[in-house]
Amino acid sequence: MTKKTSLALLLAALCLPGAASALCVGVSEANLRQGPGTRHEKSWTVYKYMPLESLGRQGRWYRVKDVDGDVHWVNRRLVTQAMRCAVVKAQRANVRTGPGTHHARAPLGTVERYYAFRVIGREGRWVRVQDELRNRGWIARALLWIR
Repeated sequence: MTKKTSLALLLAALCLPGAASALCVGVSEANLRQGPGTRHEKSWTVYKYMPLESLGRQGRWYRVKDVDGDVHWVNRRLVTQAMRCAVVKAQRANVRTGPGTHHARAPLGTVERYYAFRVIGREGRWVRVQDELRNRGWIARALLWIR
C-alpha cells in the first residue's frame, strides 16, 4: 500500500458518520450547545485544550462527548484534531516538575477538576502537559481524560 493510499484511507475513516475521533478546543473559550446551531441553548462553556470525543458531524457542527459522558454540539471552527489534549478528571491533581511523585510540585501546583491541557509528552504512567498560559508539568495518567 502506498503512502498516498494510506493517507486517503485514514482521511476517509475520519470522515465517516459516527466514527469517534479526538478533538481539542483550539480557541480561548468555546460554547458547547444542546443542538447543532447557535439558536440552541448553551450547555457548557469550555476553555482552550478541553478534549472532546467526536461522535459525528452535521454541517459545520460536531456532536461531541465530554469527560463526564455528556453529549453536546460544537462548531467546527472552535476545535482541532491537530493535537492531543487532556483534562483533569479527578477532583484535584498535583502538577509535578518530573514524571513521578518524588518530583516537587511544579509552579502550577495543584489544579482542579476540568483544568485542560495540551499533551506534549509521556513517560510511563505520567503525562507531560502544557496549559493555555504555557505552564508545563507532569500529571499522573490515571488522573486525566485524554483524547
